[in-house]
Amino acid sequence: MATKEMSASAVYAGGMRFDVTGSSGFSLVQDTSVADGGANSGFRPIELLLVALAGCTGMDVISILKKKRQDVRAYEVKVHGVRAPEHPMVFVDITVEHVLTGHNIDPAAVARAIELSDTKYCGVGNTLDKTAKITSTYHIVESGE
Repeated sequence: MATKEMSASAVYAGGMRFDVTGSSGFSLVQDTSVADGGANSGFRPIELLLVALAGCTGMDVISILKKKRQDVRAYEVKVHGVRAPEHPMVFVDITVEHVLTGHNIDPAAVARAIELSDTKYCGVGNTLDKTAKITSTYHIVESGE
């Protein structure tokens, strides 16, 4: 299998702010708190790992559930991380909560979709699990017919 390459560029914009662009062409702002010398004008770099995990596993799970013809009408992925107290302050514990709303969603299908994302498909989670214990849970809300 061929490797997939990606790149990013961070351009200094003063203070502690960087304007970052990825090889996809999309941009975002990274900064830090005022207390840490920034202007609080963008994402913290470490925060983006949690953002990336939420999106990555969410895309996996919704894709699998669509293939399983599950009637998902709303879906939210909530991610919470705990960092080590000493530098480099890596994430040591991460919880991922999948909240699905729909009609007659099969809990077994949801559990399997999450398992596949956690163990096989989500590159972000499979990178972060080298330093963090990642725990995934789900909650299904019935929306009626």
